[in-house]
Amino acid sequence: MTQIDYFFAPMSPFTYLAGARLEAVAARHGAEIRYIPIDAPALFPRTGGQLLAERHESRKAYRLQELRRGAQKQGVPILMPAPYFPVNPAPASYAIIAAAKAGGGDLAGLVQAFPRAVWAEGRNIAEDEVVKEILAAHGFDSGVADRYMLAAAETYANNLEEAVSRGVFGVPFYIVGNETFWGQDRLDDLDLYLAGKL
Repeated sequence: MTQIDYFFAPMSPFTYLAGARLEAVAARHGAEIRYIPIDAPALFPRTGGQLLAERHESRKAYRLQELRRGAQKQGVPILMPAPYFPVNPAPASYAIIAAAKAGGGDLAGLVQAFPRAVWAEGRNIAEDEVVKEILAAHGFDSGVADRYMLAAAETYANNLEEAVSRGVFGVPFYIVGNETFWGQDRLDDLDLYLAGKL
């Protein structure tokens, strides 16, 4: 079975705009998704990027236009500014890693729920209560992140090293074998690649 390695950050607006389209692509081609949350703010300076706060004003302005247009194209709401962005992505990332380890719930829905909470619902995904509510809403034990916290923290650190070593420099980022796709706006290309047309 083809595996799509999906590197993402749960607070990223572009991860939010990806929605459930990756899962639809994977289903069309019988592919499996490996969900890999990473610390995007730690990734950027290690791979030639800049933190948002350090970017030139013209880049910040363009990013806002891209987000507005992207939300309109996908037909989803977006809060600009989001009241809880930037936000610490670690608690949500630990929860996703722990949920994947425990199993038994809707992992894809969980992955999509955290960025939606930030960008459509105005929630703080660094708050323990919010994390637990989102876990429970997707069929997971709300305490799973607490039980696996140390292991999840280690996996989260390892995920960043894997991302750097495999050429990931932004989120969302998709890898199939040696073929890489950066950004939710490259999901159509990923679809074509899996269909053998690229």
